[in-house]
Amino acid sequence: MTTPIRAAVITASTKGARGQRPDESGPAMREVLESAGIAVVSSALVPDDAGKIALAIREAIVLGANVVLTTGGTGLSPNDVTPEATRRVIDREVPGIAEALRATSLAKTPHGMLSRGIAGAAGATLVVNLPGSPRAVRESLDVLLPVLSHAVELLAGESGEGGHARGRSV
Repeated sequence: MTTPIRAAVITASTKGARGQRPDESGPAMREVLESAGIAVVSSALVPDDAGKIALAIREAIVLGANVVLTTGGTGLSPNDVTPEATRRVIDREVPGIAEALRATSLAKTPHGMLSRGIAGAAGATLVVNLPGSPRAVRESLDVLLPVLSHAVELLAGESGEGGHARGRSV
């Protein structure tokens, strides 16, 4: 049995939440997910505030998301608090995802090493922080999408054998 992926998209941007800057990363993320056949069950645009970001993640889980993807707030600016907000919600980290996303980013720009994004499990939901630019979102999803089904199956308590088979080359 394969658990369907139900994704939530959360953009962390104070200027975006105030209407001072258009949200380009959230829509880019939605477009890639939907093109991959993944249902987006909720989306939110919240300011760079750890409490509001954590609340948005929790609300997405209540709305049925088994994957919550954030964009923005992962850098070194004092306002970049998405990893801290995510740590308030997750039960355990999944460092390999964050490492893979940073490695991909680093292959394209030395600034990739400045990303502080994390990934983790909040119960049966996978939460992953992605960078804040549309291009970086697309590049990150290229890395993440091939393992998403397997991660969702494992978090749902399934054997994950379907994901193992899909992930191996013969």
